[in-house]
Parts: sequence; structure tokens; C-alpha cells
Amino acid sequence: MRMIPQELIRRKRNGERLDAAEIADFIRGLSDGSISEGQVAAFAMAVWFSGMDRDETVALTRAMRDSGDILSWSGVGKPIADKHSTGGVGDNVSLMLAPIMAACGLAVPMISGRGLGHTGGTLDKLESIPGYRVAPSAALFRKAVESAGCAIVGPTANLAPADRRLYAIRDVTATVDSVPLITASILSKKLAAGLQSLVLDVKVGNGAFMTGLDEAGRLARALVDVANQAGVTTTALITDMNEPLADAVGNALEIGNCLAFLRGEKAGTRLEAVVMSFAAEMLMTSGIAASPTEGTDLAVRALSSGSALEHFARMVHLLGGPVDFVERPDLYLSRAPVILPVEAPQDGFLRSCDTREIGMELIALGGGRLRPDTVIDHRVGFSDLQPLGKEIGRGEVFAVVHAASEDQALRARERMLAIYDFGEAPVKPPVVLSRISS
Repeated sequence: MRMIPQELIRRKRNGERLDAAEIADFIRGLSDGSISEGQVAAFAMAVWFSGMDRDETVALTRAMRDSGDILSWSGVGKPIADKHSTGGVGDNVSLMLAPIMAACGLAVPMISGRGLGHTGGTLDKLESIPGYRVAPSAALFRKAVESAGCAIVGPTANLAPADRRLYAIRDVTATVDSVPLITASILSKKLAAGLQSLVLDVKVGNGAFMTGLDEAGRLARALVDVANQAGVTTTALITDMNEPLADAVGNALEIGNCLAFLRGEKAGTRLEAVVMSFAAEMLMTSGIAASPTEGTDLAVRALSSGSALEHFARMVHLLGGPVDFVERPDLYLSRAPVILPVEAPQDGFLRSCDTREIGMELIALGGGRLRPDTVIDHRVGFSDLQPLGKEIGRGEVFAVVHAASEDQALRARERMLAIYDFGEAPVKPPVVLSRISS
């Protein structure tokens, strides 16, 4: 009997359990366009309200994985590994981690996404680089992985195509923060990429989709269990997202921040702590390192020797970017026409901030999407963000706005003054909170 989409939506809305065949039928309809955008949105909202059990989530993940091609990396001769973040603000870890891992001997075919809700997208950041192809041919993708050791790209036309449509609809229908939908979205692309091992960064805090440790733990456990059940060795780290991770938020600004990190200019930051934790985890899950200490030492050598920066430069050039991008980034990264400092209104410590609102302010500046077809302004955002806990004097700059117009810059400055709270020094949690394994 042919599936009737509205009947399946009704049953899920009412909290009924769907079987694997029904879910597979719905995903086929999503892929071939026979199911309307409104029906897809209604299905996503039904799942958001009613949830899915483990078997339903596995079935959804497999159906989305099987909606297109599954890559093979036979002949590469290196462990095939990847990392994925559930999304945050100023979270550009993947940009640095992939070339560091390539320099350590892994092959990293990193399938990434665009901005989702208030969180930034790795692909949007990379498109700040002139000529960079986030959707290369399969042959070019493979060449980049083989030659540079890593390639950060979007899903190819035939790689989990069902997720591409569902992802865009979730972004604009307030259905982003659903554990089953997040799990299936992330893992369908990762499993289709032909990975042998995977490490997941599950963010928690006021800048994450999961704001509490319990729900972040549930998501991490769901991701790890489903991925391992599908045959990919997977672990997860839960990390803090109660402030921007990097000291820059915005597409071109975060590319500049990435280059500074790879040049060794971000030592001692929360960003370094997260990058090195994931480097050690990836090297352990892939079998290259036997302990966190050994993995960290390998990553530090890859960074300090300049090898990681070289791998990043090679990846950028192979995927269409300028051959001298790393040497002359200011020639290629566009700058916003209005740059405005945000000065502290009083003496005190930076006590807290509404991280989600910083992400929303980036969207208001034009650096994110209100609709799936929104054209992003890669120039805009925030830089020179000072970390929570820092003592700031009245009139001292704690952030800088990059905007397309003076009116936008002035508005963003006022919002940043409201987003940050000054007072007594906060007690800050560690940036890596826990580890989840099979």
C-alpha cells in the first residue's frame, strides 16, 4: 500500500511509533520531491514534539544515509576519520582540527554543513575564501583527501541528499533542537562518507542547542550508540558553550582566526583546549595514539612545526582557493566597511553573556540566514571578544563590531552591551566536561 504522508505525520504527531519501512518510504518521498515542503515541516515538528525511540532513530539515520551514495576510500592507505560538532557560536574547531589530523597521518574527509539556527556553518566560513569549492566533484574530493590529507566540503549531490532538504527546512521551522533529527542529520552524512572512526563534539550551554547537561548527555549517548551500531567506532566529548569558543564570530573573521591558530597565536585559550582534546581523541579512536598524552604530543608537533598550516594551505588550493591564501589572507578575505569598538560601560569582570544572542546578532548583521535562500554577508561579525572572567576597565574594548553600515554597527554595539554582564568574577567550568563512549 502506498504511504499517505499526512497519515504518517498524524500518527507521529499523536505519539505513535513508526516502523523502519514507513520511515524509509517517507525519506524516499522527501528525496524525490513527492512530499511537499509543508509536509516535511509538519513531520519535523511532529518528531520535535513526540520524539523517536532508538530503533526509529536508527531507521531514520539509515534511510537518510541510503538516500544517496556511500563513499569508499579503498586504496588511500590511512585511517579514515572525522569529527563533527552539534553547533555553537565561534566554533571553528573543524577548520584547524582537520589539517592537524592530516599532518598526524589521518585521512579526514570532513562532510560539513551550513549555519543552522543561531550557530555558524563551516561551509559558510570556507566560502569566505575566494574560489573555494564546498561542493567539489567526487574525483576532486578524493584527490584533495589523498593529496592534502583532508578536505572540508559539503555533501555532494548524491551524499545523503534527503538530509539536505530536511536540514534547510529545520533551520527555518524551529525544529533544530530535536535529538532524533540532530542524530539522523549528523550521522547520515558521516556514515555515507565511509568513515572508520568518528569523534563528536556535543555542545552544552546558552549558546548550544542543548542547554542542559542532561539533554546534552542524552544526545551524546544517542549519537554514540547509533553510530557504533552502524559500524563506525565513535566517541563524544561534551564541551561548554556558555560563551563564544573563538574570539571571533563571523565567517571571514573566523577564517582569519583559524589562520592565527595554525600559526600558533592562540596558545592558552579555550579554543586551544578544545582543539587539542579532539586531536587526542581522534588519534586514539583511529589507533594512531595509545593515550591522550601521546595524541596531544603528536598534535602539538604538527602545529608547532608548521605542518598543519601547510596541509590547510594545500587543501584550500586543491579545492579552488588561492595558492598564496595562507601567506596573504588580507588580500582575499573581505573586510566590513564599518568597524566599531564596544567599550565597557563600567569597571568589573566579564561575568556572563547570552551566547545564543551573539549568534542571532550575527544573523541580524547579515552573516547568517533568515530563509534558506538568504545570501550571506561574509564580512560581518564580531572580533576581539574577551573571555569571561577577564577584568575590564571602564572604556576598555571587549569586542569589536564589523558591519555593512553605520546604523547596523551602532545597533549591534548596543546589543553587545546588553548581551554581556559585568560584575564579580565568575566561577568558570572546564571547557571539556565529559566523555561518552560505547
